[in-house]
Amino acid sequence: MTHARDERSALCDLLDRLGPDAPTLCAGWSTYDLAAHLAVRERRPDAMGGIALKPLAGYTASVMNRYKTRYPFPELVSLIRKPGGVYGLLPALDEAVNALELFVHHEDVRRAQPSWEPRELPADLEAVIWKRVSTGAKLMLRKSPVGVVLHRLGGGVTLGGPRGGSRVEVTGRAAELLVFCFGRQEHARVELTGDPGSVNALRAASLGV
Repeated sequence: MTHARDERSALCDLLDRLGPDAPTLCAGWSTYDLAAHLAVRERRPDAMGGIALKPLAGYTASVMNRYKTRYPFPELVSLIRKPGGVYGLLPALDEAVNALELFVHHEDVRRAQPSWEPRELPADLEAVIWKRVSTGAKLMLRKSPVGVVLHRLGGGVTLGGPRGGSRVEVTGRAAELLVFCFGRQEHARVELTGDPGSVNALRAASLGV
């Protein structure tokens, strides 16, 4: 098994348990919406542009809605249990592209439910996550209004946001830093240190890819 396969399986198990109407951390999306997003992302390359580009978002949303109409929720979850499209043919690509995408969406579902707690992750997955954080911090924090210093518990520091002016230090495990940098600031178990105004601005900023 790969990390992508592990996260995919665990996420689908959770979706099956919660059903189609449970909340997620993706604004306005239920678990049904998130499942449709994952299916479209892997199986409809023509609709992928709207995930990142607002002018194309309407088309992507319409394709997602068609998937929800076509597939009852249990069938949609079954569909995403196996990598779709090119990811089903190239397991190495699935791991490279989808491991952390699926991790974050798994947390989107977990952390939207009451009484969630951080998971204890394998050391090798934590290492993969930190590599993504350390190499992708500038991209994920490009909209930050303040400079950001990310401190990984256990070792590791990386920078993001503007170079000049105020800075906020964010400390936590690699997985929590990833959740934070993906724009789920209020649901990341991290410690923020800095000027209160700067800390509040960072918490409210639109982060992520």
